Amino acid sequence: MHILNIGILAHVDAGKTSLTERLLFETGVIDRLGSVDEGSTQTDSGEIERRRGITIRTAVASFALGDLRVNLVDTPGHADFVAEVERALGVLDGAVLVLSAVEGVQPHTRVLMKTLRRLRLPTLIFVNKIDRGGARERELLADIRRRLSPYSVALNTVRHLGTKAAVTAGVASPEAAAEVLAERDDGLLELLVEGKTPDFGQVRAALARQCAAGQAHPVLFGSALTGQGVGELLDAVHLLPAVTQPAGDPEEAARATVFAIERAPSGEKVAYLRVRAGALRAREHLTFHRGRHAYDGRLTALAVAGSPGRRQAVAGDIVKVWGVPEIRVGDHLGEPGPAHQAHFTPPSLETVVRPRVPGQEPRLHAALLALAEQDPLIGTRTLAGGETSVLLYGEVQKEVIGETLARDFGVEAVFEPSRPVYFERPSGTAEVVEEIQRQGRNEFMATVGLRVEPGPKGSGVGYRLEVDLGSLPLAYHRAIEESVRLALGEGPHGWPVTDVLVTVTRTGYAPPVTVAADFRGRAPAVLMRALRLAGTTVYEPCHRFELEVPLETFGAVTAKLAMLGGELRDTGRRDDTWVLEGEIPAAAVHEFEQRLPGLSHGEGVWWSAPAGDRPAR
Repeated sequence: MHILNIGILAHVDAGKTSLTERLLFETGVIDRLGSVDEGSTQTDSGEIERRRGITIRTAVASFALGDLRVNLVDTPGHADFVAEVERALGVLDGAVLVLSAVEGVQPHTRVLMKTLRRLRLPTLIFVNKIDRGGARERELLADIRRRLSPYSVALNTVRHLGTKAAVTAGVASPEAAAEVLAERDDGLLELLVEGKTPDFGQVRAALARQCAAGQAHPVLFGSALTGQGVGELLDAVHLLPAVTQPAGDPEEAARATVFAIERAPSGEKVAYLRVRAGALRAREHLTFHRGRHAYDGRLTALAVAGSPGRRQAVAGDIVKVWGVPEIRVGDHLGEPGPAHQAHFTPPSLETVVRPRVPGQEPRLHAALLALAEQDPLIGTRTLAGGETSVLLYGEVQKEVIGETLARDFGVEAVFEPSRPVYFERPSGTAEVVEEIQRQGRNEFMATVGLRVEPGPKGSGVGYRLEVDLGSLPLAYHRAIEESVRLALGEGPHGWPVTDVLVTVTRTGYAPPVTVAADFRGRAPAVLMRALRLAGTTVYEPCHRFELEVPLETFGAVTAKLAMLGGELRDTGRRDDTWVLEGEIPAAAVHEFEQRLPGLSHGEGVWWSAPAGDRPAR
């Protein structure tokens, strides 16, 4: 048995969810086509998704093509949910990138393709909506080659383009495809130089090799609405490299990656895993890893995508598992599989959220923690005064979180305007000691000495002892460390402190009067005094960016970049566009993305990724 895990990616409204429905219908998985407009699609199962007509959460569906089982991962297309796309990429063997024959290559389409090409993930391009007025073929294929991939090979053509009667047909001659592929295939190049025309078999074999390597990209025109071109797309799926499934070696340790979490109607946590090696079975005890943290879990139930009757999952399978309450997205069994680094920006905005009804603060906080636990796309932190902030990608995500809180947890939330996320690093070293007073009033019956100093960049929070572990009862040591880590959530300037090393230099207590609460009260005060003496600098996260704009818009675009704190590192001219590279504060990314269409006559293409930080200006 062969298995292939592919993702469907697209700019919003390109029709990828409709294409998923058509693929499931054409392969006999469903007997009725769902509708995005009616909210009856298979993969948009959430109420919010059905109502809005957008995909928010990753969904998995399966179908069979002969002895090939295909797991289809339908990913979000809206820019506010790029983290979901990022997760899905890590478990894919290939992808289908969907674009509209009418709207053509959109900016977000180019961002997705840039990431797919960087990963060298084998990708098919499906041009949807050939039956719509304004649909294009030849000029759009040229645009695809110019803006997405120069090695794009059309596998079909369209008759009656832009009408309801639009139909697809195979390409009459393989010569055009051979000319595209010959640059990377000596055999085809030799035939063309000799004036010979390669046959379809030779061209398809070359296309399969280059597609598997992420070098060439087959293009298919069609319509998810009418089904035209979908048969050719299913045939082209065989160009993607499938995994040959082993029987499942009982001696080989299981390796798997957790890429999605959902809640069952009962409230139980359900996880999606991509199995990379070994075998998974229900009722077995396993050890999961999250960075340096390890925890044990026992699978109470297991369901293999596309094979509900199977009792074990092997390499290549996508599987749903129950029974591990601690499991989170990004966790893994065994050694991590092929690592896909973050190719999309992390959240750089946050908003303070409050319940609309006073008195529901604890309920709101618990609900947000529950959402963050099952979905790292949602990040939370507690501010001074007990308020809760939520990390965000954009305003649409804020709306979806608000609706989820109201529907699933019965809490109506009010969000403050979004603001950028900053953090602090210590500028120097300082040590403070506060001792138990032998005379007079003691607020805390505990002696605590702490030294703070800068840690290596990217090290987070370091904590160590310069006192003997036996100098205090273990509960008191634990109280100091927990309160120090908690207090670092808000430094002298009000932002989290990172890349800091905290050393315990002095301890003392007065039995039997001292209790753990004395250390929990004294340690934060000592820490804050040490941070103020050492000094902290506020930093803003930055993104590196690449930007393509028409020649005539260069001045307006660069002026706006400078106004928002952006710095150009390199510029170059490519055909009729300027290609700009540089750095910009993460807080300014959202505003610049909103202004770019107006500044660039709708032609600007923006891509950015985290690139360190700099002192806030």
